[in-house]
Amino acid sequence: MRRLVSLWVAATIVLVGCAKKTEQPAAKPASFKVGLVFDVGGRGDKSFNDAAYAGLDSAKQALGIDFEVNEPDEGGDRESALRQFASTSDSIIFGVGFLFSDDVKKVAKDFPNKKFACIDMNVAPGETLPPNVVALKFKEEEGSYLVGALSGLLTKTHTVGFLGGMQIPLIKKFEAGYKAGVAKVSPRTKVLVKYAGATGQAFKDPTKGKELGLAMYGDGADIVFHASGSTGLGLFEAAKEKNALAIGVDSDQNDAMPGHVLTSMVKRVDVAVFQTIKQTMDGQFPGGQARIYGLKDNGVGYVYDARNANLIPANVKATVDSLGREIVAGRISVPSE
Repeated sequence: MRRLVSLWVAATIVLVGCAKKTEQPAAKPASFKVGLVFDVGGRGDKSFNDAAYAGLDSAKQALGIDFEVNEPDEGGDRESALRQFASTSDSIIFGVGFLFSDDVKKVAKDFPNKKFACIDMNVAPGETLPPNVVALKFKEEEGSYLVGALSGLLTKTHTVGFLGGMQIPLIKKFEAGYKAGVAKVSPRTKVLVKYAGATGQAFKDPTKGKELGLAMYGDGADIVFHASGSTGLGLFEAAKEKNALAIGVDSDQNDAMPGHVLTSMVKRVDVAVFQTIKQTMDGQFPGGQARIYGLKDNGVGYVYDARNANLIPANVKATVDSLGREIVAGRISVPSE
């Protein structure tokens, strides 16, 4: 009997021990957190910033990340916003736009164990980036070349326009590519060029955008391409008022003015943000270098879908797509200035 009791007690101890083990919760993996500071124009610009946010949202859905964003006030302190994220548990911090270039480099130096990415970062020839910084850059001139060719093939007045935001080398790349594309297919077509200003405000002034758009349409342009952030929303209003066409930038901007947006030159900021997050999660952060996205990398292109197919004849699309393949093959070299 004593032997039976002893066996029963021993079995009970084993069972209780097992039960205790099963009751212990599994360790929760640390979350991967991303911080992102918006550019001038902020969220809702239907363009550059919204594309960056789309990349964050895709990473949240597909990769399970957490993220937080910051939108500096007018003339806000970008450096402080970056430092705020770097001081917390953020795994990687994005600065959206060339205006962050110096701030990212400065903050990255003070937080060597944090990872930073800057979209459209200014990188001087021969400059070496810190190992915890990656510059995400694009061949905007290649996508602009395609919408330039589209404009040259479709213009009826043989006058088209380009509306830039701030006069800087980055936006000049859009202008150069667009003008080259127009010239390729229609050498006699004139390209009108106007810029909204020489400061960051030039990217968030729809009133100025409408004024400049009306001026170009008034001078005979029937298609105007913009690279001006939310300033371009004013251009769309001008296009509607003049019953003309406009070309969006960075994201698909058809919804901004349906029927008057011929297409949009898309700059896949969302792809760059998503890929950089995934690489970082996989332990392959591409620090110390500039990652450049062009036509070959699906980094730039133009929109063609059911919403604008009626504006772009099949033979015109075929010609533009053929030019794109020539660029990818290296047989067409697109100017960037």
